[in-house]
Amino acid sequence: QVQLVESGGGLVQPGGSLRLSCVASRSITGYGLDWYRQTPGKERELVASISAAGYTVYAASARGRFSISRDNARNTVYLQMNALKPEDTAVYYCNWPQTDSWGQGTQVTVSS
Repeated sequence: QVQLVESGGGLVQPGGSLRLSCVASRSITGYGLDWYRQTPGKERELVASISAAGYTVYAASARGRFSISRDNARNTVYLQMNALKPEDTAVYYCNWPQTDSWGQGTQVTVSS
């Protein structure tokens, strides 16, 4: 069983930035990981993905503002979020598809 622990969420004003971290309990080398988000009453949506080789894919809503990256030595995936908007408010989850593992989520609130 893989454990994923997210951190870095919080309250930020519109236009601000946050960096989310997801630490895995074992090596992520050779695996792709994803960031999702969910708001009440809506399905969880994919925000960004990073492959084992470092290739990245973004949802249209995140492209140009968010950046996903990885540090294999630290078993960590990051999501840098810039130019945040109120509609980015959600619980953000880390996902490891090949182990079907999810973190507990970290709340991001964008509000003035």
